[in-house]
Amino acid sequence: MFTLLMVLSILTAVLLIGIVLVQSSKGGGLSGTLGGAGQVGQVFGSRRTADFLSKTTWWLAGVLVILAIVINLFFLPSAELDNRESIIQGSGSVPQSTTVPQSTTPPSGN
Repeated sequence: MFTLLMVLSILTAVLLIGIVLVQSSKGGGLSGTLGGAGQVGQVFGSRRTADFLSKTTWWLAGVLVILAIVINLFFLPSAELDNRESIIQGSGSVPQSTTVPQSTTPPSGN
């Protein structure tokens, strides 16, 4: 289930990126360069195309937010269930080795 939701989230994000890039901005945006809104505009008309792309953007953004919340709440481990403490959350000190190996040969004097 987690994998399915992640795949849906990635596909939604890619679609959202594409829809946003195709929309016409004040300067023309990528829609003029790629011919995106012009092709769709021939079918729906320019005003209906803008409405369609705007509504699609809002719906895709909403779906992406809902998927992110569902994945975070139901599939990621919560702090209450995971009582292990990381080094960063702990005392802040790096664990030191307890013993230092000593050499058995005396140092040579010069």
